[in-house]
Amino acid sequence: MRFATLKPPVTGKIDVSVVVLPGPAGGELANVNRWRGQIGLPPVDETARAKLRQQVETKAGAVSLYDFATEGANRQRMMVGLLSSGGRTWFVKMVGVEPAVEAARADFGKLLASLHVPAGA
Repeated sequence: MRFATLKPPVTGKIDVSVVVLPGPAGGELANVNRWRGQIGLPPVDETARAKLRQQVETKAGAVSLYDFATEGANRQRMMVGLLSSGGRTWFVKMVGVEPAVEAARADFGKLLASLHVPAGA
């Protein structure tokens, strides 16, 4: 379920969303491959997924951060932070044309670093 939609002040097509799902929400590898497929990239195996993963420490715990981009003239880029907390999985996803995502990248990183999950949420 979409919890929030954010609008970064950048030029170009971009969508930033916060989605919260119960439990492990299919698992990290399945989600990584679904996200990659959304922008036309092939799936990866667990070894490759582990190499793609960065970790961001937040007040809510460790967030897995992924950054994917396509090649070519109409480059698409997606950055996703995944957090498991309180029996839920939180996804903070930014997707759009590469220049817009790059322009919002620093603010997206600040957003992830500031995450905290209130008690009962």
